[in-house]
Amino acid sequence: MIKADDIKGAFGSISAVMDENKDYLVELDQQNGDGDLGVSMSNGFRAVTEGLALSGEKDLGRVFMNAGKLFNEASPSSLGTILSFGMTGMAKALRGNEETDTAGLADAMQAGLELIMEKAGSKPGEKTVLDALQPGIAALKAASGEGEAAYAKAADAAAAGSESTRAMRSVHGRAAYYGDNSIGVLDGGSVAGKLIFEGMRNYVMDGER
Repeated sequence: MIKADDIKGAFGSISAVMDENKDYLVELDQQNGDGDLGVSMSNGFRAVTEGLALSGEKDLGRVFMNAGKLFNEASPSSLGTILSFGMTGMAKALRGNEETDTAGLADAMQAGLELIMEKAGSKPGEKTVLDALQPGIAALKAASGEGEAAYAKAADAAAAGSESTRAMRSVHGRAAYYGDNSIGVLDGGSVAGKLIFEGMRNYVMDGER
């Protein structure tokens, strides 16, 4: 079963992956954004990891609610706000539970995804982080009975979803100003979404839970 310590550990793994890819995310964001993506994601996930490490909270809903607040404060960017919405959606879905399983985690992530879409007015297919999150969540749900393999499949699906953004035209944010010139460019936000699933996979595959 997945408990608060696992969530904290997974955030730590995600933070490590974001740190490793910080310069790459900056480089991607400089193509059609303001170039702060790598710093924003690195700072945000580090703040969550450090903040949760100081908490003895066991209720998964409160863990994710705290994570959302920590992330939003440390990552004051458009994607930072969007991911905070996702954590808030997960918090609502998991409120009152001190443990869940992979299927329950996938359901909570889906609730987070739906809150992002509602708040941001976006959907998959618009060259955003959603293009990595949606297929990753769907794969995690579909393979939820397969143990560690579920997380590997989710990471692969999220990576494929991110890669698919090359063929898309940006319709949100500063990238939208580039219009058709955004076609052929990999979306940095989707790469951040892919890295979230990589961090989750790393935590599970490293045998820490």
